[in-house]
Amino acid sequence: MSKKTGKQSFVLPSKPRIISSGSFVGSKEGEGPLGKRFDTVLKDDTLGLDSWEEAESRMLESAVRLSLAKIGKKPDDIDFFMGGDLLSQIIASGFAARELASPFLGVYGACSTMAEGILIASMLTDGGFSNLAVCGASSHFSSSEREFRYPLEMGTQSPPTAQRTVTGAGAVAIAGEGYAGEKSFYHIAVSGGTVGRVCDYGITDASDMGAAMAPAAASTICACLSDLGAEPAYFDAIYTGDLGSFGSELLFELCGNNGYDISGIHHDCGCMIFSKDQKVVCGGSGCGCCATVLSAEILRRLESGEHNRILFAATGALLSPLSSLQGESIPAVSHAAVIERIGI
Repeated sequence: MSKKTGKQSFVLPSKPRIISSGSFVGSKEGEGPLGKRFDTVLKDDTLGLDSWEEAESRMLESAVRLSLAKIGKKPDDIDFFMGGDLLSQIIASGFAARELASPFLGVYGACSTMAEGILIASMLTDGGFSNLAVCGASSHFSSSEREFRYPLEMGTQSPPTAQRTVTGAGAVAIAGEGYAGEKSFYHIAVSGGTVGRVCDYGITDASDMGAAMAPAAASTICACLSDLGAEPAYFDAIYTGDLGSFGSELLFELCGNNGYDISGIHHDCGCMIFSKDQKVVCGGSGCGCCATVLSAEILRRLESGEHNRILFAATGALLSPLSSLQGESIPAVSHAAVIERIGI
């Protein structure tokens, strides 16, 4: 029996369970509206290490370990660790995996990495290849600025479309239907998803990620609704990864052009993690943005019954310093997981 639905979507009959999560964020993120939701707020964004890159890797490793500690497990107990980040050759995840010593699948979807990892882990679980897996993603403001934009010491002013890369790491543990161990979440399952197509609207400004990613988010959300034969109200909420305020407005317009009004149920993790008075221009971004908001807040809303079914549509800009230097535009992709509240 095919589990595929429509052209880009699929269902997971066994409904793999999300049973735990862990989140680490920097001090600025801790000062935002969700500050009390995160497991750990760091006072020092280097964690006492020699570089921001090392600190990012340590955050991701710590988020994975915490998600497992909450359910009485260790890295040796998991079948797969799926991780990704924004740094060259996903080094933050690679070095975290070295310390965890778990079977590792490196995943790169830029800021869509968390959703991509959840889809892959859920497919492996539904297919019987995994009983317990952990997905994680991270980013760091300082390491990302150094990689993609300008050295911090230059004090470059942000343009009106810019977003601040989140310093944070989030991880979720995904178990099979028959998992009988400890849980910190009892009512959350991944019931399906939509794999996105790469979209490119010719944006070349690396400080305008919202405009680059909004077309990909719209494409995936509309594809999901079409494949399911559903209207936006099928979901209690649609969460995008990090379009920010400007990208969210563009998303509404693009979805509206396809006959879907999502404005009443849409939330953007990049807008949720910072408040307007924190002066981050259009909001947050980075792999750690939606990873931490999902781990600390969205899953809480599902577990408590505030939501019964959501679409988690993380978005990623697939650029690199090399492609920018070569004058390339910024292609983007969005992957979406259907996450539901279920009975025990």
